Amino acid sequence: MIVASAVYRDGRRVGELTDLDGAEPVLADAQEHDFVWIGLHEPTTEEFAALTGAFHLHDLLVEDALKAHQRPKRERYGDVAFVVVKSAGYEHPDDVTIGEIQLISGPGFLLTIRHGAASPLAAVRQRVEDDANLLRLGAIAVLYAVVDAIVDDYALVIEELESDVDEAEAAVFSDDRDNPAARIFGLKRQVLELLRNVIPMGELVRDLVVREPAVVEAGLQLEFRDVDDHLQRVLSRLELVRDLLTDALDANLAQVGVRQNDDMRTISAWAAVIAAPTLLAGVWGMNFSHMPELSWAVGYPIALGSMLVLAVFLWVRFKRAGWI
Repeated sequence: MIVASAVYRDGRRVGELTDLDGAEPVLADAQEHDFVWIGLHEPTTEEFAALTGAFHLHDLLVEDALKAHQRPKRERYGDVAFVVVKSAGYEHPDDVTIGEIQLISGPGFLLTIRHGAASPLAAVRQRVEDDANLLRLGAIAVLYAVVDAIVDDYALVIEELESDVDEAEAAVFSDDRDNPAARIFGLKRQVLELLRNVIPMGELVRDLVVREPAVVEAGLQLEFRDVDDHLQRVLSRLELVRDLLTDALDANLAQVGVRQNDDMRTISAWAAVIAAPTLLAGVWGMNFSHMPELSWAVGYPIALGSMLVLAVFLWVRFKRAGWI
């Protein structure tokens, strides 16, 4: 589905492309850095067929764009660049969503294609339209703005994950008997999924700086290096969160062991308290003919008193030792 389309000339938005059949005259009349930007969300095969005809896209490029679910990368098909980036969002509770944004940039045109839960690009479009100097650099300026916005979103997601980790760590050492292991493990899977996409994003940005001609021509190397610097900080924070979750999982396992030991001590203490009177009852309950206690007038009260005193004595000792 086409969600937005516009024509840009000399750093300004001059109109919309309402019909793909009108793309060729616009492209033919375009000056350097003028371009058409069409935004799509999960386009159908029919919609992409129209784009292929209008912008003469390579068959392999079209196949990749329709399939989606690709790792971040940059490829060139003649004078057309194909870039895949991964966006991230956070949905409470503890759910990181990964989306895919594809950018197809050629002479006088830019296509942005979102798949899945990819971040909307309305804010990015507004940002570049508000910056005429950036927009004058052409379609590569949009690529920079998209990648920069995605990295900023990574930082926001990590802030939410860090908050979740703090809660999980507090749960490990709380008096609550609920086991937070499932939540910790789920958070770790989310972090690993994010890492799996952030690491190749860094490789992609460095590849754009070194090998993408449009970046060099537009003089955006410093801007992309700044994005790469932000990515490295994101990566460091993610690795720290991953390590904290590993430590929390280990600490939780240790806490479970400690609680089990406490439970066993409590059970053992109560078993001892119950066993002592039982032992006395068993001794005095034996059916022998010559047991002098059986003929005592105070034998029964002494037996009960002995059981009670021994049970109370054991209970007090275990209580002071912290076993009960």
